[in-house]
Amino acid sequence: MKKNILLVSLYLIISTLFISCKKTEEVADNTTVINEQKEVVEEFTDYGDALSTGEIAEPINLIPAMAADSASHNVTQYIYNGLVKYDKDLNLVGNLAERWEVSDNNTVITFYLRKGVKWHDGVEFTADDVKFTYEFMISDDTPTVYDSDFRTIESVEVIDRYTVKIKYKEAFATSLSSWSIWMMPNHALTGKPSKSPLQRKPIGTGPYMLESWTPNKSVVLTSFHDYFEGRPKIEKIFIRTIPNQTTQFMELLNGSIDIMGMNAKQEALDTNTPKYQNNYNTYSYLDFSYTYIGYNLRRAPFNNKLIRQALTYAVNKQSIIDGILYGKGYVAEGPYQPNSIWYNQNLVPMSYNIEKAKSLLAEAGLKDSDGDGILEYNGKKFTIELMINQGNEVRAQVAEIVQQSWSKIGIDVQIRSLEWATMLSATRQGAFDAVILGWSTPLDPDQYDIWASERCKDNGQNFICYSNEEVDYLLTEAKKEFNTEKRKAYYDRVQEILSDEQPYTFLYFPYVHIALNKRFENVKPEKAGITYNFIDWYVKKANQKYSILTQ
Repeated sequence: MKKNILLVSLYLIISTLFISCKKTEEVADNTTVINEQKEVVEEFTDYGDALSTGEIAEPINLIPAMAADSASHNVTQYIYNGLVKYDKDLNLVGNLAERWEVSDNNTVITFYLRKGVKWHDGVEFTADDVKFTYEFMISDDTPTVYDSDFRTIESVEVIDRYTVKIKYKEAFATSLSSWSIWMMPNHALTGKPSKSPLQRKPIGTGPYMLESWTPNKSVVLTSFHDYFEGRPKIEKIFIRTIPNQTTQFMELLNGSIDIMGMNAKQEALDTNTPKYQNNYNTYSYLDFSYTYIGYNLRRAPFNNKLIRQALTYAVNKQSIIDGILYGKGYVAEGPYQPNSIWYNQNLVPMSYNIEKAKSLLAEAGLKDSDGDGILEYNGKKFTIELMINQGNEVRAQVAEIVQQSWSKIGIDVQIRSLEWATMLSATRQGAFDAVILGWSTPLDPDQYDIWASERCKDNGQNFICYSNEEVDYLLTEAKKEFNTEKRKAYYDRVQEILSDEQPYTFLYFPYVHIALNKRFENVKPEKAGITYNFIDWYVKKANQKYSILTQ
């Protein structure tokens, strides 16, 4: 599943333009006088300043195909481009590709690339880089979880320096959107990717370049003045590692950072002060993500559907939304938003029901034989270790509610808080019982990478190792279907199966609350959020905070 990380829309033209207009006048002697008029468009001058932000964890790998963590992608989104991207209205438009043609049978895409696009080291981006990216994505030497769409390709042919033809084995509905993935530099990414210096010193085509990376402290990005859509107006981006949301908010109020994603409590209770309101704007919208409890299906008793159903019935999702999110969210019954066209409106929700949960556990053979209030499974106390990542206060609160809820049905819960990278490593290795995590959902409804049984292996995104032959079939067929109604039928059935089997306890879809310093201009909320046009943000010279020398 591709991280629908809000890819930054990047466009700006900044050179001085002279537009010549010719006006003709008829004079008495029938001669024509041509008056050339020149309209001078003033060159933009408010370059400079910086945007400072915080991340709970530091990035792991700046080759994005090899990174599965949000901290890494929140850096690389500024560094790399795909052939296509989503615009403010969530429509696919050209990025490194100027245009494209799709064959009548939907098995061939011909991309026509922009000319003169440069990598950060000055080398020109060409069709050879597109072919190399494909080969990189399917190579056995590349440890990536984003390869599935590229394994459906039969061939990639370089027609000329700026034209590349992609031929698929069969038609796939996700073929075009898959090329929003990051292009890799053929000339710089040599040898085994796992040993490449680009992991820490990336070379992209994006609007920003890596200036420095100080471990456990900060990443500094600087604008790429030769960016093909124009020099970014904000000169630098400071990304600081601040492993706690409360600390981040204090840094925000002190002016040390300019933008942050607030949790619901902060948005509801901490933004009503003059200090905040005089300096910051708040932007709120329903996120492209959901939060869930994932169960390790390789471990008993989590491989028992009855027990997973009981665990879901015992969680009051609406109380989590009301109490922790201050009502700003939707109950999740599956991986699609309730207001999405892909959501199955006929799903029967597993609403909070303690007695139903107890009945299912009894049916699964669990009982409290010694009367201490804790059920036994195979003669042992049923204890669940519930993992969360450090610094995420909302998930810590959710874990406490789940702990209390499951205690009511006779289950002992031990909450384990781990540093982000350590927790990810544990989930990849299958060293967990249950974990609270979230997925950022792609705009395309494809869920193959999360639920297909083959994606359990090799550190795939199906880290819980869910396996269902019918789901595998439905997800495969859905990728081939271009008719929306027919494709939806496949996903409707997938949702019905997931609802019955409960490999996750789907919790909620939250609202995003973004705090942004008011000195930033040209921020325009759209369907895609606010960062889609980050390259167009600027700060007037009089309001600039950081003194940065620019050329």
